[in-house]
Amino acid sequence: MDNIPHHFLGYWGYGAQHWLEALLSDVLQNLSSRRGETFFPSQAELDVVFTDTPENHLLPVCNVIYIGRDKNYSPLKNQIASVSASGIFSAPDAWVSLEKSNCLILGREPFGKMPLYWTVQRQVIWFATQLKLLLPILQEPDVSIPGLYGYSCFSYVPTPLTPVTGVFAVPAGTELIWHDGNLNNLQTPKSRNINSWRQAPEQLTDETTAIRELQILLKNSITEQIADFSHEPVGVFLSGGLDSSVVAALLVQAGVKVCAYTLDFGNVGIPEYPYAEQVAQFLKIPLVKVAAQPNHIKNALIPTVKALDLPFGDGVCVPLYLLFQRAREETQIIFNGEGGDQLFAGWTNKPLIAAGIYQSANPAGEETFIQQYLRTFHRLWGYESQVYQPEIYGEIENLHPEDWLLTALDATECPALLHRLRRASLMLKGAQNIHPRASALGLAHGLWVRSPFCNLDLAQWTFRLSGELCLQGACEKYILKRAVENWLPPEIVWRQKRGMGVPLTSWCFNDLWHQIGVWLNPETLNANNHFYPHIAAQIVEGKLGGAIQGRRIGEILWLLIMWQLWRWQFLNENFSKQSWNHPFWLPPWLWRNYKRWQA
Repeated sequence: MDNIPHHFLGYWGYGAQHWLEALLSDVLQNLSSRRGETFFPSQAELDVVFTDTPENHLLPVCNVIYIGRDKNYSPLKNQIASVSASGIFSAPDAWVSLEKSNCLILGREPFGKMPLYWTVQRQVIWFATQLKLLLPILQEPDVSIPGLYGYSCFSYVPTPLTPVTGVFAVPAGTELIWHDGNLNNLQTPKSRNINSWRQAPEQLTDETTAIRELQILLKNSITEQIADFSHEPVGVFLSGGLDSSVVAALLVQAGVKVCAYTLDFGNVGIPEYPYAEQVAQFLKIPLVKVAAQPNHIKNALIPTVKALDLPFGDGVCVPLYLLFQRAREETQIIFNGEGGDQLFAGWTNKPLIAAGIYQSANPAGEETFIQQYLRTFHRLWGYESQVYQPEIYGEIENLHPEDWLLTALDATECPALLHRLRRASLMLKGAQNIHPRASALGLAHGLWVRSPFCNLDLAQWTFRLSGELCLQGACEKYILKRAVENWLPPEIVWRQKRGMGVPLTSWCFNDLWHQIGVWLNPETLNANNHFYPHIAAQIVEGKLGGAIQGRRIGEILWLLIMWQLWRWQFLNENFSKQSWNHPFWLPPWLWRNYKRWQA
C-alpha cells in the first residue's frame, strides 16, 4: 500500500475567485517552504484542485488544496475532500461535501479520529483538517479564552472550541450544513447529528450469548481493517494492558505478521513493559522496547507539539511520539488498543459509579454528579482564582465547564448510569482527546493508525450489554475478559490495570527542573497575561491546592508546559524575556534542602 497520509485546506463562499485563489496559493507556497518539518513529511505531495465556478459573486465558489494526496484516492459521491487516519478511504473520518454547489457540508465520524476546523472570513468559509493550515488565513490569530479555560479543565480543548479565537471544530459524529441562502449569516450552520450513542431498549444479559457475539464482532473488525493489505509487517503498540494485547492476538490469529512496540521509562516508576514482553512471548511476535527517558523526552518535546497541532496536556503524548518515530522505520500501519476502555467501562468508571449512587441518595449534596465528573480529569477546574490573572479570571467567571459535558452525560439517551458513563467517555475522552492525538502523531510520521475498537457495529452492540456484563463486582471489562481469556495469558487478562504511568513528577523534579524555569518563566507568563507568573513555583511547593500532590504535580506542570510551547510554536511567541525570580535556576537537590531547612 503506497498511500501517503494527507490533509486538506479549502474554502467555500462568496467572494472574488481570483483573490481567494491568490490567498490559497500563498498558503501553498508557505507549505512548500516547510516541507520536511515534523508535521509536514518530506515525502508528501501538494495538489491544488481549482473548481471552474464562474466569477459571479452571487454564486458560491469553492477550492481545495490537498497535502500528500494519494494517487489512487478519489472522494466519495458529492465529496470534494475527505481524509482517513487509517488509510481506508471507503470510510472517511472527516469530509467536505457539496450538494448542488449551493450547500456546504462539513462532517466527522463519531469516534473523532480526524479533526475538521472552520472559520469565516469575508463571507467565505475556510476549512482544514489541521488548525495550523487556517492560521495564515487569519489576520492576527489570538488565544481563545474559552478554549484556554476548557483546556485547563480537561487537558484538551473541548469542541466546538479551539485555542484560537474565531476558529471552530466540527464535533465528532456531526455534520455542519451551510446553505447559499445564508449569505449574510454564514456563521450559524445547521447541525445534524449523524450518530448517537444510545442505550438499546432491550439489554443482553446472557453471558454465553454475549461472549459468542463479542468474539465475532472483534474478529470482524480486524478482518475489515486488514482487507486492503498489500504488504507486511504491521506494527502494534503493546502496553501489556488488555486492550492492546487483544488487538495483537487478533492480528496474529488472522495470520498477519506483527511487530510490537512498547515503552521503556527506565528505572522510574512501575514498569509496564514486562507485561508487554509476556504477551509478545505468548504470541511469538518480536517486541521492540522504545526508550522514553528524560533525554529522549527533551529532544522529542517540540516535534511532538508541532505534530499534535492542538495543545494536548496528557503526559503520554511525547512517549507516543517516540513510539511512532521508531515504528516508521519498519512499517506503514500501526494498530493500537485505543477505545477499549470507552467501550467496556474501564477502571476509571468505578469512582464515578460510586459518585452516581451517592448523588441519587443525596441529591442535595455539595456537588452535582457533573461536577464530580469534572473532577475525574484532575486538572485545574476549581482552582481558577489561584491560576488566572484578574482580567482573565473576570472573563471566565461566566463560563461553566459543566455545559461542555451536558450532551455527553444526557440521561435521556442512556438512562443506565454505566451506559451514560461509557457514552460520555466515547464523546469526551475518546473523540476529543485519545483518538485525534493518536492520528495526529501517526500522520506526522507518515503512518496510518488503525484502532479495531473504533468499530461502529461493535460500539453500538456494547450499548445492549447489561451493566453486570461490563462491571461484575470489582472486575471491570468483565465480558471482554471472558471473551478473550483463551487468547492471552491469564495474568494479562485478569490483572488489575491502571493508566499508563508516565513519570512526569520525577522528570519535573529532576532532569526537566531547569527547563521548567524557561518554559514557565514568570516574566513570560506575566507578559502573556493569562496565568499568574509564579504558578510553577506554587505548584512544586504544594501551595496551589491540597489535591495537587505527588503525581498530580507533574500532571499540572505538564499541562501548563504543553500550552506554553503550543503558543510559542503556533502563535510565534518566544521566551526572550526571562526572569530569575523563581526556584528552577537552583539545582533541584539544593532547592529541596533549602525547603527542608525552611520547614
